[in-house]
Amino acid sequence: MKCLMVRAHGGLDALEILDRPVPEIRPDEVLLRVKAAGLNHLDVWVRKGVEGHKFPLPMILGCDGAGVVEQVGSLVTQAKVGDSVAISPGFAAPEASESLDGRHHLAHEYGIFGETRDGTCSEFVAVPARNLLPMPKGLSFEDAAAFPLAALTAHHMLVHRAAIRPGMDVLVHAAGSGVSIYAIQIAKLYGARVFTTASDPAKLEKARSLGADVVIDYQREDFLKRVREITEKRGVDIVIDHVGQATFGASLRALKKGGAVVTCGATSGPKLEADLRLIFFKSLSILGSTMGGMGEMREVWNLLSRGLLRSVVDRVLPMSRAREAHAALEARATFGKVVLNPES
Repeated sequence: MKCLMVRAHGGLDALEILDRPVPEIRPDEVLLRVKAAGLNHLDVWVRKGVEGHKFPLPMILGCDGAGVVEQVGSLVTQAKVGDSVAISPGFAAPEASESLDGRHHLAHEYGIFGETRDGTCSEFVAVPARNLLPMPKGLSFEDAAAFPLAALTAHHMLVHRAAIRPGMDVLVHAAGSGVSIYAIQIAKLYGARVFTTASDPAKLEKARSLGADVVIDYQREDFLKRVREITEKRGVDIVIDHVGQATFGASLRALKKGGAVVTCGATSGPKLEADLRLIFFKSLSILGSTMGGMGEMREVWNLLSRGLLRSVVDRVLPMSRAREAHAALEARATFGKVVLNPES
């Protein structure tokens, strides 16, 4: 089979299209013929490497995917050959205590496709049957592959970490990113007023179409000043910040008393500078968040299936143009998800 692999960390030239054997499946797995593979910023990190984190290279990239079941293991009862399914991207041993209480993403041995085991950017992938998400009728493979990781991450940040409630004000940075396109929708679904930032007027208009109430071009105006002006200096209840170093200090200052900033990434850099007096005087919370539980993934998938959330795909490219796809992600030249077609 053809696959997109990284054998050593590096630039775009570290991405290689290689031939590898079709994986053999275990009794509790299915073999999936991949029709679409969704990219995330995690793919860029695996390719480039992250200081202080070790990836088990060589690795087939890709956290998200959707396709058709080609073969089922002897213990699989919830899927059959020919089923159209998407993949829940995270996994842990089902007997782990965290898995048993619905928090498998906190298990010590938790992993993600394309990060700790071979991923979805290939013609075939072996998937534990418990990670399968049945696709509703009318949903394309591309839309299915663009949804799970980013939507789960956004939902967990807002609902489980920040405890969003109707009437809150929520600031979502980087409107065009994968997590942000779903954070905007989820915040609106929960009855919040949504502020969002971007540097491209076209992205801001698209964010408005997803439900954003206040859009801020951060290159033309100070987002902190605008937030304070609109909220009459009170600030917002929640900030979704995966930009990191470039925005975090101002994100804290944008919070109202008792507010929380939730982070799942640091695309602009990992260093944090903050005035501790601000944090304790205003009773602020800084919350880290990575992924979410399997039950929560099914809950979020149900929101998509019912039409309460929608996938946002920026572009679909053949796997042979993976370097172009990675370049677009790094340049922040997308609104929504980039999806690869492994069959072209």
